[in-house]
Amino acid sequence: MLNSATDVWAGIISIMEKDLTSTAINTWFDNCQAIDIKDNLFVLYTPTGFKRDIIVSRYAENIKSALFDIFSGDFDLLVLCEDELDAYKKNDETSPQINSFDSSQFTFERFVVGTSNRFAHAAAMAVAQNPSSSYNPLFIYGDSGLGKTHLLYAIGHVIKNSHPTHKIVYVKGDDFTNELISAIQTNKNIEFREKYRQADLFLVDDIQFIAGKVQTQEEFFHTFNTLYEAGKQIVLTSDRPPMEMLRLEDRLKSRFEWGLLADIQPPDYETRVAIVKNKAQRMGIVLPDKISLYIAENITTNIRQIEGTVKKIIAYRDLLNNNDIDMELVERITKDIIRGEREYTPELIIERTANYYAISVDEITGKSRTKNTALARQVSMYLMRKLTNMPLADIGVPYGNKDHSTVLHAIRKIEDNIASSPEMADIIRDITSNITNKR
Repeated sequence: MLNSATDVWAGIISIMEKDLTSTAINTWFDNCQAIDIKDNLFVLYTPTGFKRDIIVSRYAENIKSALFDIFSGDFDLLVLCEDELDAYKKNDETSPQINSFDSSQFTFERFVVGTSNRFAHAAAMAVAQNPSSSYNPLFIYGDSGLGKTHLLYAIGHVIKNSHPTHKIVYVKGDDFTNELISAIQTNKNIEFREKYRQADLFLVDDIQFIAGKVQTQEEFFHTFNTLYEAGKQIVLTSDRPPMEMLRLEDRLKSRFEWGLLADIQPPDYETRVAIVKNKAQRMGIVLPDKISLYIAENITTNIRQIEGTVKKIIAYRDLLNNNDIDMELVERITKDIIRGEREYTPELIIERTANYYAISVDEITGKSRTKNTALARQVSMYLMRKLTNMPLADIGVPYGNKDHSTVLHAIRKIEDNIASSPEMADIIRDITSNITNKR
């Protein structure tokens, strides 16, 4: 049983030992200390800034993956060094859950600017330098993996340093809903509202996930108004502009458009080359030009995939003790990404669909016939067919071995609903985005 952050850290080390060499473990983690774990944030301390940077750039994904294995949920990671620990403890005592996101690896200096994101970058810089006086709210939108969250964190990083007494609150759209549900269940509505309505900087990632949730939209509407009228800075990100959120209330759409809308498009070729070289340099390697160009030519739409490819190259080099990074290795590493093969498990699809409809996995896979549960079950079957290559009979297995005709009926019903209802099409889009963004 895991009773403390220390216990969790021991579990993380045990999991990472399966993938990393003992040399890597001893070199980078021998004097690390687990400081805290709360609200899907794991806080780690290492004595030097150099080690902190290495852990963040090379091993953050290993740690987050281990946390997912332990808790079956996504965690953020905050790595502290030197005098940062005292500042964190002091801040934590006076303002719980405020300023707790780790912005150290997402700064403006580390953001590669190109024609596809120049406007959004300039807008974010303006807000960071003059919060509440430039553009309020700032609404940044674009597809997954293009740098929206990076800019959100970069704004927080600048304001955190220039206005150290400011209360900075960061939340994801679906987490706002989950916290509201928890507050209602535990009669802590006042505490919930105080947390968000006392912010000086309110950063909301993936705001599209509040669309269609009546009570969440009501709560967010009043939170937005309170902060806006008090002259507090609000920054929102989404995968689409407000006008395309069909299930978002009109009053929220209009407020999101009060300030400035800034879109981010997929990076052009030159920007992708710069991103590859920048990511590699940050991780301590210099890639030959032909390899940088190959990656940029073949991974064209998602910056996260570019970064993941560079990390995978480094992992191969470290684990195999091979400093020779040749084209054959890179082609092998990028093969699946280039083909666009992404595997989504039935468990992931069912879990994300159940979360969206605020029911349990057991309910969605069980025999409940309530209208909400039955619809969620049909949607999850449809998404399983859409996102995987599973045959109908296999799709029915998690639902008590439903036969292929039952599964086919569910899929066709959702297809008909999508064709006739813009609202259903938007629901499918939201849940699909939730699945693909949270791997």
